[in-house]
Amino acid sequence: MNDPKAKTGSPMENGGEQGAASVDKIRDILFGSQIKNYESRFARLEETLARETAELKETMRRRFESVEGFFRKEADSLSARLKAEREERTEALKNIARELKTASDALSKKILELDNRSAEENSGLRQELMQESRKLLEEIRHKSDSLSALVERRADDLRSQKVDRSALAALLTEMALELSEDGVAGGKPVKPAKAVGQ
Repeated sequence: MNDPKAKTGSPMENGGEQGAASVDKIRDILFGSQIKNYESRFARLEETLARETAELKETMRRRFESVEGFFRKEADSLSARLKAEREERTEALKNIARELKTASDALSKKILELDNRSAEENSGLRQELMQESRKLLEEIRHKSDSLSALVERRADDLRSQKVDRSALAALLTEMALELSEDGVAGGKPVKPAKAVGQ
């Protein structure tokens, strides 16, 4: 089969209109039905490809929108949950701070009350001890004065009279009785002394 371009080479080179028209006719005669078939197939293929591409784009767009909506919902939910937890924790911390302040104030008040009570009790004890000490000192002074007066009286009596054993025994017995009374008053009993010569 000869090449159609070889047959139509001279008319194309001459630039005639008749040659160009005859080339189109020959091409149509030889390849017309196949070219139309190919063009129809290519058109259908392009149409199918364009439709599938559009459908794929639409599917991908819907999926992306769905995924984006899902992530947006999750992000909003997580944000709301975090905000609620933050508010709860803040409120809990405020409550704990208030309770700690109340407990601290109550403890400080109790400590102050105990300090005041202890100071009052110590002051009362000191006063009682001072009063008892004064009483005891007064009793001791009184007993000492009594004993001194007795010793002086007995010494004067002994000086003016003859010293004998019976008078000395009586003097010592009386002094022992005085000391015994003083010991009983102080909580310490004293045994009476034996008379001299017994």
